[in-house]
Amino acid sequence: MLALVMLINRAGSMVLPFLGVYMTNHLHFSIENSGIVLSFFGIGSVIGSWLGGLITDKIGEYWVQSLSLLLSVPLFCLIPFFTTEAGLAGIILAQSIVSETFRPANSVAITKYAKPENITRAFSLNRMAVNLGFSIGPALGGILSAISYEFLFYSNALAALLAGLMYIWFFRARTRLAKQQAKNVKEAIAVKKESSPYRDHKFLIYCVFCMMFSICFFQLFSTLTIFYKDTAHLSQQNIGYILGYSGFLIVLLEMGLVQLAEKYFTLAFTMLIGTFLCGVSYAMLALDYSMVVLLVSMTLLCIGEIWTLPFMSTITALRSGENNKGAYMGLNGMSFSIAFIITPYIGTMIADKLGFNVLWIGTGVLAIGIAIGFYFIIPWMLKDKNKMDGKLPLEID
Repeated sequence: MLALVMLINRAGSMVLPFLGVYMTNHLHFSIENSGIVLSFFGIGSVIGSWLGGLITDKIGEYWVQSLSLLLSVPLFCLIPFFTTEAGLAGIILAQSIVSETFRPANSVAITKYAKPENITRAFSLNRMAVNLGFSIGPALGGILSAISYEFLFYSNALAALLAGLMYIWFFRARTRLAKQQAKNVKEAIAVKKESSPYRDHKFLIYCVFCMMFSICFFQLFSTLTIFYKDTAHLSQQNIGYILGYSGFLIVLLEMGLVQLAEKYFTLAFTMLIGTFLCGVSYAMLALDYSMVVLLVSMTLLCIGEIWTLPFMSTITALRSGENNKGAYMGLNGMSFSIAFIITPYIGTMIADKLGFNVLWIGTGVLAIGIAIGFYFIIPWMLKDKNKMDGKLPLEID
């Protein structure tokens, strides 16, 4: 049901991939100013991830997810009314704060309802829902944006409303039961006081590498669509189809590739090969941008994503304790959110000043360096919890 709620919510996620095109083509912002506005989504994501992790540990993931989904509805509806750089940046900041509180709470809910031996596959199932929705949303978004960009924002609002109502309907009674069970357990045993992730130096270093990977990967949501439009000369419909293809491919391959990694790979090697493939997928765009190359690049990016993102969440869950999962998930989510601030501005600036070829080659080289870093950092971080570079699945203490 968590995955189904996520599917409904993300099926309406048409806004983010088209914000860059919306600002440059419809509102006639410069590429650099569009990047600055997109950075406010990242600022809101940082605040939302921190806030979501904080209040999830205090009031529970049920209320955080419910409020995030329902409060997103009016904010999505307001976006079309803001047509200046400052106004659009402000409403995107507010919307991002509200919507991104959902992410750490959702991750905690997955660890709460999934069996320990299925934790990575549980995150993968949720990501499959995200990507199935992402395959539907942008493809439909490309068609709707050719008619009117306002449809994107109102469709996102409708999807958030439906997801919120379904989540409340299904999890309301279950949350009360789980809360009572947790209270009984706490009365029976002493609750172990656990340290803050902000004092966990090994985890902080890991989060820095997650942030650097995200800076590379999130070109997908900012500069890549602009590259498709301005350099590869794709129509908005074709941009939507390529993004939809990526979501469909992940839905088709993710569970099989995750199980393959769980059976044959270590955590460190999985992150190594996944990050490496993401880097190659961007670097090859500097050589050619024919439709065949664009599809091959997107295919490699999808496979790399499958072998990176769900395992990042698993590693975070393994590093955290029982009573501070929200804080750990929130801090790891902040590493992604900081990347949302940096990526649009840096990416659009490099593309504007130096050209897309420099951007793609630089992204590829950076990602390959990060892949090597992951290979050594992950065993070093997890070894003190007796999970050093082990085969998956791994039990969570």
